[in-house]
Amino acid sequence: MTSVESTSFWQGPKSYLDDEILINKILLSHDPDGRRLDSETLLTAVENIMFYVTTTSEVSEKPNDANLKSHISNIELIGSPEPLAHTIYKIAHEMLCKCPGKGDPHTTTMVLFDLLGSYRWDAKVAIALAAFATSYCEFCLMMQLRPYSPLAVLIGNFKQLPSNMSMLKPQLKALNLLFKTMVNLTKCIIEFEGLPVEHVGSDLENLAEMKYSNIIIAAWELLSLDYRLSSIYSHLRQLVDAFRQQTEAKLQQKLVNLFKETHVDNQEVLQVLFCLKDDLPLKDCSAQEKVGVPGLKSKVVLLLFSKPDLLPLEQLFFLVHQTYDHPQRKKVEANYAIIWVPISVSETWTEAEKKLFNFLSNSMPFYSVRKPWSLNSVVINFMKQEWKYGDETIMVVLDSEGTITNLNALDMVFIWGPEAYPFSVSRENKLWDGQHWTMQLLTNEIHPILTQWVEEGRNICIYGSENLDWIREFSAKMEEIKDAGVQLEMIYVGKNNPDQHVKDILITINREIHSNLLSFTKLQLFWLRLESMRRSKYRLRNTAASNDHVLAEVLALLFNNDDNGWAVYGKGLSTGILRVQGNEIIQCLNLFQQWGENVAQLEFIGALRTVVQPPLLDGPCNHTEVFPFSQGLIEESIVCQKCKRLMKKFTIYQ
Repeated sequence: MTSVESTSFWQGPKSYLDDEILINKILLSHDPDGRRLDSETLLTAVENIMFYVTTTSEVSEKPNDANLKSHISNIELIGSPEPLAHTIYKIAHEMLCKCPGKGDPHTTTMVLFDLLGSYRWDAKVAIALAAFATSYCEFCLMMQLRPYSPLAVLIGNFKQLPSNMSMLKPQLKALNLLFKTMVNLTKCIIEFEGLPVEHVGSDLENLAEMKYSNIIIAAWELLSLDYRLSSIYSHLRQLVDAFRQQTEAKLQQKLVNLFKETHVDNQEVLQVLFCLKDDLPLKDCSAQEKVGVPGLKSKVVLLLFSKPDLLPLEQLFFLVHQTYDHPQRKKVEANYAIIWVPISVSETWTEAEKKLFNFLSNSMPFYSVRKPWSLNSVVINFMKQEWKYGDETIMVVLDSEGTITNLNALDMVFIWGPEAYPFSVSRENKLWDGQHWTMQLLTNEIHPILTQWVEEGRNICIYGSENLDWIREFSAKMEEIKDAGVQLEMIYVGKNNPDQHVKDILITINREIHSNLLSFTKLQLFWLRLESMRRSKYRLRNTAASNDHVLAEVLALLFNNDDNGWAVYGKGLSTGILRVQGNEIIQCLNLFQQWGENVAQLEFIGALRTVVQPPLLDGPCNHTEVFPFSQGLIEESIVCQKCKRLMKKFTIYQ
């Protein structure tokens, strides 16, 4: 027998029942059927009630407004055939039905255990405490109203309540202090029940069984309102603290080993991450249903870690579009799921954070952790340390076998949407390997009309500037070219990190110059995708590779310091995108009468290129380039990167 097992619960005389007999008797009544009660929330509600019947902060801290507004119907009870209020009433009735000093208190306590037999230990004591608190507070309320209400006087007389509370002050003060011990003991039992014993190994399960005897005795004394609770609580507190430390150490090691092992599916991984306290830890936000992790079996799971405010609204809308409203989603929607895992910026969730989480989780189409403030602290610390989560939003990818395939897929989701499935690092590399700098990549899915223009192969000019005079001059020149019969669509995108000044310019453009396709929010998404491209490239290559044309163009737009502005011209899927700085493009457009005659042969962008990038060689150029086949490549004009002249095209078959 271990020292823990043999330690007595109290130092005074023992009950007439032997501990072992008592434990066996209580265990016969303990028959949990799977129903789950949110014991912590119920206990908080009980503390709130008791605060208003005591005059000392020793019993309960002052509740905040959010807790005062909570209703018993909001306290979660899963799997019970009767409402929580009905159960509390039955227990309170049983406590009060015996006159003081009459009957056997042990028999009465066993009746309470029988009534609560279907509940877990933490629920038993929380419900019993709630029953006691409601009965006691009803008594206090009646006594407070007697001086002011004739009805209270009549009811008090009918119930044979004392007419003067002063004679009961010593007893009530002692009872209030006893209640504090009862609350602490209940918290201890709730904490013990919440420890993930079954997930961390059989050696701790044996220790847990041994310590359950202490929990049973504590529950007995609490339900029987025994006055030896203080010594019981002190002893149990030490046991639970020691056991929690052992459990946390075991859980930490299990998490480390879990992600080194190979699994047949993702269930064990998801169970350890989310199901340590709850079998239905997730919320299907679109259906507003509580769900477990079995529904995610065989799926790629994207864990979206963030602060409770998730993302700025424009980024949040774009994330929803790229994952749930995207036209290509139907091809892969059954193969993956997103779980939002919000993490508080501090160790304790504030009411403001909870309110924000509830609002957002009820508005989003993906899964979320149902009660993120209840996640195990060891699991949260593991996520922060091993998956490098700080304050920035990340998206960790688990494949269908529970293996981590990407520590942050958020950027590739912003860039490619469902096309990025299965969102692994290898998929990200593959997408970049076949990706050219095209208007499609630059503008993909920012606006449906813009996507249509790209697919139709229209000439598109995307330009940016904070100089309204330059914008007016540039737009006037472009209108002259359009009047000459050149098809061209113009889109203003402002600058990286668009601010109020850009918003004001956009209003002026729409009012005076041309109707801009993109709203201010869409401008922000344009730059968000470019920043995502930069981060994705850097993360995969770890350096700004000098021969990476796509990265070079992305950086040129993100960090463009031209005071006047810039313009990018492209067409459909063509790789012949042309970027020109502000002063240079004005000079080139002024010469349109000279090079405009080449538009018929070279098309507009090809003709403009002959001015911006004149031929580098006087004689013939023997440079050749081989391009993999892509839609529209046969029809488009390709300019030689060495001589800047139009290239002849040949088709090669392998």
